[in-house]
Amino acid sequence: MAPRPYWKGYLKLSLVTCAVSLTPAVTEREKVRFHTVNAETGHRARSRYVDAETGEPVPDDEEVRGYEAEEGRYVFIEDEELEAVELESTRTIDIDEFVPADSIEWFWYDKPYYLMPDDEVAEEAYAVIREAMAATSTVGISRLVLSRRERAVMLQPRGKGIILWTLRYGDELRDPAKVYGDVKAKKAEPKLVSLVEALIEDLTRPWDESIVRDPVQERLKEIIESQSKKKTKKPAKRRKNDGEPETQGNVVNIMDALKQSISQEKERKKG
Repeated sequence: MAPRPYWKGYLKLSLVTCAVSLTPAVTEREKVRFHTVNAETGHRARSRYVDAETGEPVPDDEEVRGYEAEEGRYVFIEDEELEAVELESTRTIDIDEFVPADSIEWFWYDKPYYLMPDDEVAEEAYAVIREAMAATSTVGISRLVLSRRERAVMLQPRGKGIILWTLRYGDELRDPAKVYGDVKAKKAEPKLVSLVEALIEDLTRPWDESIVRDPVQERLKEIIESQSKKKTKKPAKRRKNDGEPETQGNVVNIMDALKQSISQEKERKKG
């Protein structure tokens, strides 16, 4: 069974638009998770906020967001103030530009998503954009609001699909010059390099995905399976997914739209 889409909207390149959906490429559904349970009653324990100084529980209506401006002094932020700075999602991945596929270094990559055409009408436009990027060895650059934050994203053609990578913010990356600043640029001896090259050649194998399995998780599942006769907690009901956007097909014929887009771009450059 295919996973439910995480996001639905539109992919747009100039005058070509098609309905698309996003599904996270990474999942932790198979990861073994534990709950804190009252051993005496068998009931799940619930956490509560308490005042760090008095130790008294804090009522729900007195919990507020606070930013520590200086030690021991907090600036309170109201919900209305947060809403005022939130970005409005247009539900559209509007490709602003294309860059060489090898020009974005790996450390900018954040989270991968599978970008899929959301209906049969969208498949042709989706395929044209994907194959054109692959033929030109380029990736598309756009911006997208996910989880209330606007992110720069990269669209990368891969096989029959397109991978959408969210890109890290600049302030999240450490300057490598500062990290490697104390490392001496020592020249390696050619003989030693040749020996290591021979060793690498001897140890080179085809990539085997079995290396990335988690033996600890596998053992935990075996332990849980062996004790499956014990009473277990009933699974929680899934929340209904509300507010999905309406879908739409291509706004115009793809060939006409592409020709018109190229003509407009030429006129813009002349101007």
